Amino acid sequence: KSPQNVKILFPMISNVGELRRSKAFLQEVREELQKEGVKIPGNLLLGAMIEVPSAALLAEKIAREVDFLSIGSNDLVQYTLAVDRTNSRVAHLYQPTNPAVLRLLREVVVAGEKQNKPVCICGELAGDWRYTLLLIGLGLRELSMNAIFIPRVKQIVRSISASDIQKRIIPLLEMDTAEEIDEALHALNKEFGVE
Repeated sequence: KSPQNVKILFPMISNVGELRRSKAFLQEVREELQKEGVKIPGNLLLGAMIEVPSAALLAEKIAREVDFLSIGSNDLVQYTLAVDRTNSRVAHLYQPTNPAVLRLLREVVVAGEKQNKPVCICGELAGDWRYTLLLIGLGLRELSMNAIFIPRVKQIVRSISASDIQKRIIPLLEMDTAEEIDEALHALNKEFGVE
């Protein structure tokens, strides 16, 4: 019996050409395995990891080539802002709520919606309850996180209306600085009893 529900996620994709080469290589491997008599799933679900700004900007084209998208928030923030979050001298510049980061996140979500492909987000941002309203408001509906963070995030998600939150979050994309967005998000979290 062949395995079922297998998903393959291509990491660090930066353009459609890379993705197509990766898919071609996967097809070669599948054919080799089939020749060797290895049972493989007939319908693999393929995804692309959106971790660099170029992939976020090309998300709609990338979404046409795959079954799902997954945003790697740690790397996307780091590469968008050119900040190494592990370097103490510049770590303060690592701002997940930087307007450029939020616009890229929203762009990926919209690309997924246009192509009718699910979009997931993983990384520290997904498991940090302070950003749950923000992510839901940006249109994300799948958040991947360490199991210890699930109860708190789940509690928040169950207590809100996604469409109501989206109406409140989208205007934040017009703000100029991460500090302004952080302040507005803090007030929103307080209003909804998240803090």
